[in-house]
Amino acid sequence: MATWSEADLVPFEKNFYKEDPRVTERSDEQVAEFRRAKEIRLRGSNVPKPVMTFDETGYPDYIMREINKLGFTEPSPIQSQAWPLAMSGRDLVAIAETGSGKTLGFALPSFVHIKAQPPLQYGDGPIALILAPTRELAVQIQNECSRFGSPCRVRTASVYGGVPKGPQIRALQRGAEIVIATPGRLIDMLAIGKTNLRRVTYLVMDEADRMLDMGFEPQIRRIVEGEDMPPTLCQRRQRSGEAWSSGRSDQSGSSPASTRRL
Repeated sequence: MATWSEADLVPFEKNFYKEDPRVTERSDEQVAEFRRAKEIRLRGSNVPKPVMTFDETGYPDYIMREINKLGFTEPSPIQSQAWPLAMSGRDLVAIAETGSGKTLGFALPSFVHIKAQPPLQYGDGPIALILAPTRELAVQIQNECSRFGSPCRVRTASVYGGVPKGPQIRALQRGAEIVIATPGRLIDMLAIGKTNLRRVTYLVMDEADRMLDMGFEPQIRRIVEGEDMPPTLCQRRQRSGEAWSSGRSDQSGSSPASTRRL
């Protein structure tokens, strides 16, 4: 197991959320009615109030311009509640149907998180790591992230099996703040030294329930608990971690027990 000293770890920030005065002024009754209307169910403590408009999110101008270009009128229910949590650096398990805006639910906070960190240096791996179960989903996530990547000056790379490694290796070596990966191919890249996870402070597992159903738990644990991931960060729980599932839940409306355990 690798050992890390404090000098090895780049300091980072993870709480960027400042509640908009319009959100603060809403009563508990108004918030509860909004959650009922949007069918938002919660488990956890000290959950921030949801945002109801894009203006209330506090996103910087370079993100708001892209949102306006895409013609979105208001956040989706999962975005309304997940964004304040993700921007606060909280761990999060989110369940939403396919097509509900969950990709931007975790992608947009990642851009804000990345822009607040020290720039990547030569040889650094990503700051945000997004794990996905399939090549198709990894490509879809990268396409969504690329919409905002250029104006945000954030580079993305995707690594997945079934295609030659060469172009993926070159993308990693050029430097990418966001890496979207299937677990197996990422482990391959780590094993041959083409990337590392020393700078990862924003971790997403998209369709986490599906990854577990497909038997990826050992690979996920190897990535998250492996010697390439600084154990100091894990011990302090400073990394922001998110697991997103597509519409599957148990009868109580919570995530499957396997997802919560992971």
